[in-house]
Amino acid sequence: MNETALQQSESALADRLKMLRVQRGWTQGQVSKASGIATSTLSKIENGLMSPTYDVLLKLAHGLGVDVAELFAPAQAHMGAGRRSVERKGHGEVHKTPLYHHRLLCSQLSHKRMMPFFTRIKAHQIGENEGWSHHEGEEFVYVLSGVIELHTEYYAPAILEAGDCFYIDSRMRHRVINRSDDDAEVIWVSTKPDVHEHSQSAT
Repeated sequence: MNETALQQSESALADRLKMLRVQRGWTQGQVSKASGIATSTLSKIENGLMSPTYDVLLKLAHGLGVDVAELFAPAQAHMGAGRRSVERKGHGEVHKTPLYHHRLLCSQLSHKRMMPFFTRIKAHQIGENEGWSHHEGEEFVYVLSGVIELHTEYYAPAILEAGDCFYIDSRMRHRVINRSDDDAEVIWVSTKPDVHEHSQSAT
Protein backbone atom coordinates (compact mmCIF):
# COMPACT_ATOMS: atom_id res chain seq x y z
CA MET A 1 0.00 0.00 0.00
CA ASN A 2 1.39 3.42 -0.94
CA GLU A 3 1.70 6.30 1.51
CA THR A 4 -1.32 8.16 0.10
CA ALA A 5 -3.59 5.14 0.53
CA LEU A 6 -2.27 4.58 4.03
CA GLN A 7 -2.97 8.18 5.01
CA GLN A 8 -6.50 7.78 3.64
CA SER A 9 -6.96 4.68 5.80
CA GLU A 10 -5.80 6.46 8.96
CA SER A 11 -8.05 9.40 8.07
CA ALA A 12 -10.93 6.94 7.71
CA LEU A 13 -10.34 5.78 11.29
CA ALA A 14 -10.37 9.37 12.55
CA ASP A 15 -13.57 10.19 10.64
CA ARG A 16 -15.30 6.97 11.64
CA LEU A 17 -14.49 7.43 15.33
CA LYS A 18 -15.87 10.95 15.29
CA MET A 19 -19.00 9.82 13.42
CA LEU A 20 -19.68 6.99 15.92
CA ARG A 21 -19.28 9.46 18.77
CA VAL A 22 -21.56 12.08 17.20
CA GLN A 23 -24.21 9.46 16.33
CA ARG A 24 -24.45 8.69 20.03
CA GLY A 25 -24.57 12.36 20.95
CA TRP A 26 -21.45 11.89 23.07
CA THR A 27 -18.65 14.27 23.89
CA GLN A 28 -15.05 13.12 23.87
CA GLY A 29 -15.30 13.13 27.66
CA GLN A 30 -18.15 10.63 27.55
CA VAL A 31 -16.20 8.35 25.18
CA SER A 32 -13.24 8.68 27.51
CA LYS A 33 -15.33 7.56 30.48
CA ALA A 34 -16.85 4.63 28.56
CA SER A 35 -13.57 3.40 27.09
CA GLY A 36 -10.98 4.37 29.67
CA ILE A 37 -8.99 6.29 27.05
CA ALA A 38 -7.78 9.78 27.96
CA THR A 39 -9.62 12.67 26.30
CA SER A 40 -6.31 14.04 25.00
CA THR A 41 -5.62 10.70 23.28
CA LEU A 42 -9.11 10.63 21.73
CA SER A 43 -8.58 14.14 20.39
CA LYS A 44 -5.31 13.11 18.74
CA ILE A 45 -6.91 10.05 17.13
CA GLU A 46 -9.91 12.03 15.84
CA ASN A 47 -7.56 14.60 14.34
CA GLY A 48 -5.38 11.98 12.67
CA LEU A 49 -2.39 12.85 14.85
CA MET A 50 -2.02 9.42 16.47
CA SER A 51 -2.19 5.81 15.30
CA PRO A 52 -3.60 3.84 18.26
CA THR A 53 -2.32 0.44 19.35
CA TYR A 54 -4.52 -2.64 19.21
CA ASP A 55 -5.16 -2.36 22.96
CA VAL A 56 -6.47 1.18 22.49
CA LEU A 57 -8.63 0.09 19.54
CA LEU A 58 -10.13 -2.65 21.72
CA LYS A 59 -10.98 -0.17 24.47
CA LEU A 60 -12.53 2.25 21.99
CA ALA A 61 -14.59 -0.53 20.38
CA HIS A 62 -15.80 -1.73 23.79
CA GLY A 63 -16.70 1.76 24.91
CA LEU A 64 -18.65 2.46 21.74
CA GLY A 65 -20.22 -1.02 21.59
CA VAL A 66 -18.85 -1.98 18.16
CA ASP A 67 -16.38 -4.45 16.65
CA VAL A 68 -12.81 -3.25 16.20
CA ALA A 69 -13.24 -3.47 12.42
CA GLU A 70 -16.26 -1.15 12.65
CA LEU A 71 -13.91 1.63 13.79
CA PHE A 72 -12.65 1.65 10.20
CA ALA A 73 -15.77 0.93 8.14
CA PRO A 74 -19.48 0.22 8.72
CA ALA A 75 -20.30 -3.48 9.06
CA GLN A 76 -23.25 -5.34 7.60
CA ALA A 77 -26.23 -5.84 9.88
CA HIS A 78 -26.35 -8.96 12.02
CA MET A 79 -27.84 -11.74 9.87
CA GLY A 80 -28.38 -14.54 12.36
CA ALA A 81 -26.94 -17.96 11.51
CA GLY A 82 -26.54 -17.40 7.76
CA ARG A 83 -23.43 -15.24 7.55
CA ARG A 84 -20.44 -15.19 5.22
CA SER A 85 -17.60 -12.85 4.37
CA VAL A 86 -15.07 -13.24 1.54
CA GLU A 87 -11.90 -11.13 1.48
CA ARG A 88 -9.89 -10.91 -1.74
CA LYS A 89 -6.10 -10.76 -1.87
CA GLY A 90 -4.75 -7.31 -1.04
CA HIS A 91 -8.03 -6.10 0.44
CA GLY A 92 -8.99 -5.39 4.05
CA GLU A 93 -8.97 -2.42 6.39
CA VAL A 94 -5.39 -1.24 7.01
CA HIS A 95 -4.09 -0.02 10.36
CA LYS A 96 -0.46 0.90 10.87
CA THR A 97 1.41 1.29 14.17
CA PRO A 98 5.14 1.81 14.83
CA LEU A 99 5.68 -1.96 15.16
CA TYR A 100 2.94 -3.52 13.04
CA HIS A 101 1.16 -3.13 9.73
CA HIS A 102 -2.25 -4.77 10.28
CA ARG A 103 -4.76 -5.60 7.56
CA LEU A 104 -8.13 -6.40 9.16
CA LEU A 105 -9.74 -9.28 7.26
CA CYS A 106 -13.42 -10.06 6.67
CA SER A 107 -14.37 -6.89 8.51
CA GLN A 108 -17.80 -6.58 6.88
CA LEU A 109 -19.60 -8.73 9.45
CA SER A 110 -20.68 -7.33 12.79
CA HIS A 111 -20.87 -9.26 16.08
CA LYS A 112 -17.92 -11.51 15.22
CA ARG A 113 -16.29 -13.69 17.87
CA MET A 114 -12.90 -13.64 16.14
CA MET A 115 -10.88 -10.82 14.62
CA PRO A 116 -8.49 -12.03 11.90
CA PHE A 117 -5.56 -9.95 10.64
CA PHE A 118 -2.82 -10.27 8.07
CA THR A 119 0.08 -8.56 9.82
CA ARG A 120 3.55 -7.46 8.82
CA ILE A 121 5.78 -7.22 11.88
CA LYS A 122 8.27 -4.52 11.03
CA ALA A 123 12.02 -4.96 11.15
CA HIS A 124 12.60 -2.59 14.05
CA GLN A 125 15.01 -2.12 16.93
CA ILE A 126 12.83 -2.42 20.01
CA GLY A 127 13.43 -1.25 23.57
CA GLU A 128 13.14 -3.50 26.62
CA ASN A 129 9.81 -1.97 27.68
CA GLU A 130 8.41 -1.29 24.21
CA GLY A 131 5.55 -3.09 22.51
CA TRP A 132 4.02 -4.89 25.50
CA SER A 133 0.29 -5.55 25.42
CA HIS A 134 -2.39 -7.24 27.52
CA HIS A 135 -6.16 -7.36 27.24
CA GLU A 136 -9.10 -9.73 27.56
CA GLY A 137 -9.42 -12.60 25.11
CA GLU A 138 -7.05 -15.02 23.41
CA GLU A 139 -4.75 -14.86 20.38
CA PHE A 140 -3.45 -17.24 17.72
CA VAL A 141 -0.55 -16.38 15.42
CA TYR A 142 0.74 -18.44 12.47
CA VAL A 143 4.08 -17.38 10.95
CA LEU A 144 4.01 -17.09 7.15
CA SER A 145 7.51 -15.71 6.61
CA GLY A 146 10.47 -14.42 8.58
CA VAL A 147 11.49 -15.11 12.17
CA ILE A 148 9.67 -13.72 15.21
CA GLU A 149 10.22 -13.91 18.94
CA LEU A 150 7.31 -14.24 21.35
CA HIS A 151 7.78 -12.63 24.76
CA THR A 152 5.27 -13.37 27.52
CA GLU A 153 4.92 -12.53 31.17
CA TYR A 154 5.32 -16.07 32.54
CA TYR A 155 7.43 -17.92 29.96
CA ALA A 156 10.90 -17.71 28.45
CA PRO A 157 11.02 -16.07 24.98
CA ALA A 158 10.27 -18.42 22.07
CA ILE A 159 11.66 -18.14 18.53
CA LEU A 160 9.18 -19.01 15.77
CA GLU A 161 9.86 -19.43 12.05
CA ALA A 162 7.63 -19.92 9.00
CA GLY A 163 5.17 -22.73 9.70
CA ASP A 164 5.34 -22.28 13.49
CA CYS A 165 2.46 -20.88 15.53
CA PHE A 166 1.41 -19.92 19.05
CA TYR A 167 -1.78 -19.53 21.08
CA ILE A 168 -1.89 -17.42 24.21
CA ASP A 169 -4.19 -16.03 26.88
CA SER A 170 -4.08 -12.31 26.04
CA ARG A 171 -4.55 -11.27 29.66
CA MET A 172 -0.89 -12.19 30.12
CA ARG A 173 1.50 -9.40 29.13
CA HIS A 174 2.96 -10.23 25.73
CA ARG A 175 4.72 -8.83 22.70
CA VAL A 176 5.99 -10.13 19.36
CA ILE A 177 9.37 -9.02 18.02
CA ASN A 178 10.70 -9.40 14.50
CA ARG A 179 14.06 -11.19 14.46
CA SER A 180 14.41 -11.04 10.65
CA ASP A 181 16.34 -8.54 8.55
CA ASP A 182 13.11 -7.88 6.62
CA ASP A 183 9.49 -7.57 7.76
CA ALA A 184 7.96 -10.83 9.00
CA GLU A 185 4.43 -11.82 7.92
CA VAL A 186 1.86 -13.61 10.07
CA ILE A 187 -1.82 -14.47 10.26
CA TRP A 188 -3.05 -13.09 13.59
CA VAL A 189 -6.43 -14.03 15.08
CA SER A 190 -7.77 -12.48 18.29
CA THR A 191 -10.95 -13.52 20.04
CA LYS A 192 -13.41 -10.82 20.90
CA PRO A 193 -13.55 -10.26 24.67
CA ASP A 194 -16.95 -10.56 26.34
CA VAL A 195 -17.20 -7.03 27.70
CA HIS A 196 -20.38 -7.71 29.66
CA GLU A 197 -18.90 -10.66 31.54
CA HIS A 198 -15.67 -8.77 32.19
CA SER A 199 -17.48 -5.74 33.58
CA GLN A 200 -19.59 -7.98 35.83
CA SER A 201 -16.56 -9.81 37.19
CA ALA A 202 -14.82 -6.49 37.87
CA THR A 203 -17.65 -5.20 40.06
